[in-house]
Amino acid sequence: MSLEPPICSSCGKIIAPGEAAVRFSCPNCGEVIIWRCERCRKFSRIYKCPKCGFEGP
Repeated sequence: MSLEPPICSSCGKIIAPGEAAVRFSCPNCGEVIIWRCERCRKFSRIYKCPKCGFEGP
């Protein structure tokens, strides 16, 4: 069994353990977990849900 680290939905960077990142369900469809790294949160970079196409800051 292999665990894959979370990846930022905005920049594609691997999120390290202990980093001030957030994860939440897509606000539109609720079916996909969105991860945001500290840097993308700070600069309000856009993320896009791969399932429904919803975009948010």
